[in-house]
Amino acid sequence: MDIRIQPGRLSGSVTPPPSKSMAHRVVLAQMLSEHPGKTENLSASQDILATQGCVAALKAAAAGELPHLDCGESGSTLRFLIPIALAVAGGGVFTGRGRLMERPQKPYFDIFEEKGISYSLENGVLTVEGRLTPGVCRLPGNVSSQFVTGLLYALPLLDGDSEIVITSPLESRGYVDMTLDTLSQFGVTVENQAYERFRVPGGQRYQGRDAAIEADWSQAGFWYAAGFLGSSVDIQGLNPASAQGDRVAAELYRQLTRPGDTDIDVSGCPDLLPPLAVMAAVRRGTTRFVNAARLRIKESDRLATVRALLTALGGQAEEGPDSLTVRGTERLSGGTVDGANDHRIVMAAAIAATACTGPVTILGAEAVRKSYPTFWEEYNRLGGVTHVL
Repeated sequence: MDIRIQPGRLSGSVTPPPSKSMAHRVVLAQMLSEHPGKTENLSASQDILATQGCVAALKAAAAGELPHLDCGESGSTLRFLIPIALAVAGGGVFTGRGRLMERPQKPYFDIFEEKGISYSLENGVLTVEGRLTPGVCRLPGNVSSQFVTGLLYALPLLDGDSEIVITSPLESRGYVDMTLDTLSQFGVTVENQAYERFRVPGGQRYQGRDAAIEADWSQAGFWYAAGFLGSSVDIQGLNPASAQGDRVAAELYRQLTRPGDTDIDVSGCPDLLPPLAVMAAVRRGTTRFVNAARLRIKESDRLATVRALLTALGGQAEEGPDSLTVRGTERLSGGTVDGANDHRIVMAAAIAATACTGPVTILGAEAVRKSYPTFWEEYNRLGGVTHVL
């Protein structure tokens, strides 16, 4: 689906959708509980549907049978469930779509080789089989915190104590904080030693509880960007004390309102880069986003696709190996943006369109279904003028 947007400011109140990151974690904790509670405010995004589908497949698998787990395009679903499946079902057969099965899994593979767990990745199908045993697991901290989360969920189920050793500085600590917070709510104990070691007692049981999913700070970043570009958007429903690391969106918004050159380290909030870059495109000064190499292995190479988005609309941006430099201009002109099958690129382009002098065409606008299926409804409700081509 391609969409053309006529320039124009947005106005009104909006509540971001339920946090996708929190929902993944709660759904899995409920699954691992003997008596799961109720979960309210779950999103019907494609990523959460993928996790729910995998949970159903794990529950339905017969004894001795490797479950087939279709992870869609969700990196969280895949990386969280690999060790969980080993712990509860002896492994699984994992499939996905888009770039998912091309995304790095080596941190797990290194552990599997140490522990004698078999794995194969052929033609986009990952098969893992064996027994996840307690002990020491070593992980790099600069690839993805999702590996840490997957092990933090699985290791408490084992019959002995374990330790996760982080071999390089841990990025995206906020996402690990969210994991630890969720585990604690479900009765699981983990000792965090300065994000360098996590001691995990074995033989624990998840204690089901009722839970409600908070509004998503990651998605709120796009509405902050709309306000930055001149729209009158009142963002509601956010928890300022949330465990979500992307709550820094509010602080970074304020940083960008101050003119002059500035650097922003996105190692802890990579999902915020697209809306932050849109803000940077129209501010006075040059903004350099640093420690951003992991953005190249998202749904798209986001350093390349964000640069392409901004330049297509008349902005000025240059990418480095692990950085993006955006030079502010007085206005954006409009044009055609390739959504790159990336939900965050599509939403960033839609917000940029509010400040363009000419129409903006977005190719593949349906990609928002991955995380924010009601985005276009909200955009139009706030006064956006869109036409499906």
